[in-house]
Amino acid sequence: MKKAMTYRDAGVDINKGNEAVDKIKPLVARTKRPEVLGGLGGFGGLFQVPKGYENPVLVSGTDGIGTKLKVAFMCGKHDTIGIDAVAMCVNDILVAGAEPLFFLDYVAVGQLDPDQLAEVVAGIAEGCVQAGCALIGGETAEMPGFYQAGEYDVAGFSVGIVEKEALLDGSAVKEGDLILGLPSTGLHSNGYSLARKIAFDRAGKTAEDYIDALGETLGEALLRPTRIYIKDVLPILKGQPGVIHAMAHITGGGLVENVPRVLPAGLSAEIKVDTWPRLPIFDWLAAEGQVPEDDMWRTFNMGIGLAVVVAAEEAAQVKADFDSRGVRYYEIGRVVAGDQSVVLV
Repeated sequence: MKKAMTYRDAGVDINKGNEAVDKIKPLVARTKRPEVLGGLGGFGGLFQVPKGYENPVLVSGTDGIGTKLKVAFMCGKHDTIGIDAVAMCVNDILVAGAEPLFFLDYVAVGQLDPDQLAEVVAGIAEGCVQAGCALIGGETAEMPGFYQAGEYDVAGFSVGIVEKEALLDGSAVKEGDLILGLPSTGLHSNGYSLARKIAFDRAGKTAEDYIDALGETLGEALLRPTRIYIKDVLPILKGQPGVIHAMAHITGGGLVENVPRVLPAGLSAEIKVDTWPRLPIFDWLAAEGQVPEDDMWRTFNMGIGLAVVVAAEEAAQVKADFDSRGVRYYEIGRVVAGDQSVVLV
């Protein structure tokens, strides 16, 4: 007689899944908005369209974290990586002029660890709080034999809303507009395949190594979560409609490939590279990896996470708004005649 097998014998523990849900419920509660209908546990998340919109457009975004997760595994730190998952989605929604409404996550694991999952979701909930959106659902997939022990993957999906006439698509951008840059916290969630190759293979460092040039451990520098720009910019979008002509979320491809995405034909962006401080992590990676400067600018954000294009005659009021709320920014360039490219000067 062959021994009877259960789902647990195959590597999936349903009881641990239920335990994980119990740990997640209070984290999700932190993010609730008035429009959320129902609670965690349904087959779909329910969200009522906010009142007051005359001609609303829904804007959606989805993304993952990439190989930055490998650094989280090295550090054994899982409570901030969820912020990255939220940030990569909601910042993309923001550049269309939209307010993020809700977020759903997808976490895949080899073997479920309820405490580890709770840490990941705690970061996701924190990201939602920072973005002002609700975490209304998600999926945890336990896939034995697919992921290495202790490892997982995280992705997310978010939906936002904007009045159709307030939608930002770059069409309002004109020659002479100024470009303001909001600083990044570091690498955010891009370029980690190169960064890890340099840091751990070429330089032979570990995540625990303290790097004098960085003033912190390598793990701390590389694991710092992506900045969420919603509450920095949304007050201007709502309070001063029309003064922001376009925005670009500086992700993979850096400034040189993301800013052109919001430039109309016949225009380029002139970016002055000495107008903001270059974070130490970029100089350290460039030196340790002997990375060509062109590759640095096409791989990393180089210290600017969001580019905001404003009319020159209205830039003063945007700056005043930022100043009044303590939002740091730099005037990094302007829009010029050209071929939809970025010129670094």
